[in-house]
Amino acid sequence: MIPLQRPRLQPHLAAELARHTAAIHTAGPNTATGRAAWHKAVRQKAQLRLMLRQMAPGLERCMYCGDNLGTDIDHFEPIAQAPLRTFDWQNHLLACAHCNSNQKRDRFPRDPDTGEQLLVDPSREDPADHLRLYLASGDYDPLTPKGAATIEVFGLNTRAELVRGRRMMFTVVKALLLTWHAAAPADADEYAEALRLLHHADVLRAVLRLRGLPVLAEAVLGPDVLLALHQLARTDRRFR
Repeated sequence: MIPLQRPRLQPHLAAELARHTAAIHTAGPNTATGRAAWHKAVRQKAQLRLMLRQMAPGLERCMYCGDNLGTDIDHFEPIAQAPLRTFDWQNHLLACAHCNSNQKRDRFPRDPDTGEQLLVDPSREDPADHLRLYLASGDYDPLTPKGAATIEVFGLNTRAELVRGRRMMFTVVKALLLTWHAAAPADADEYAEALRLLHHADVLRAVLRLRGLPVLAEAVLGPDVLLALHQLARTDRRFR
């Protein structure tokens, strides 16, 4: 999971979403009215999905697991708990079918004392403040209760394919960095673009963050990969 930049809606789409919210309010905001209105809003959903695909990591990956294709518009705060947020753009994220239908569903844990929501929203906060990724193992370690709840709800450590995928992607990132470093200028852009669009964008971001920890970075990456990483960051601002 990496931080994401959410674009502003075009005025006409924002007005249409507000109109739908007003209709739910008039009908009586509950799970049934929210889901019925959402089911009918075919055109608006297509527009929202297009915007979410553009802000998704990698090649339109799921904003939660970072592995699978993002296919579903997930209501971060579920319709069942907040029907008036059914058409709230700030409440929409792109998820894969597994994360949306098998992992999260209508789950939205809250702190029992404060009521604060306990899932990381990558469009509003930096997941690295709540989750630490161990590159060698592919496991996440929670830094906060919110990080722990996020790991549990999305199965970030219990889905073996995710853990293995992150571990393998670390090997791929190191290899691509070395290849980029050795490539002729005409080929370097292609390797940089491959790095940028890899699955598990959280692995690349964890590698990039190592630049601020020189001793740890050399131990984890080795001197040759670290040299390539520094040079890539100096050359291409997308990797800073």
